[in-house]
Amino acid sequence: MIRIQVYLTEDQARDIKLRAKRENKREAEVIRELLSEGLRTSARGRRESTGESLLRLAGIGGTGPADLSARIDDYLYGDES
Repeated sequence: MIRIQVYLTEDQARDIKLRAKRENKREAEVIRELLSEGLRTSARGRRESTGESLLRLAGIGGTGPADLSARIDDYLYGDES
């Protein structure tokens, strides 16, 4: 196992302590179980990756001109020629 130090709110610490006492377990075991449960739940709801988020955001604006990358200054600042 790997030791990790985290900060908990007073409410979280109290709830973990109470649950550990009620279930007759160590606090660390309760924390590991809650963490595993949370990770399983989020895996079922599967969050999108950063790359997927960026691709989704890029698609929001629709399609732009085919020459946008070559003429970006013209589109941003106007054609000064």
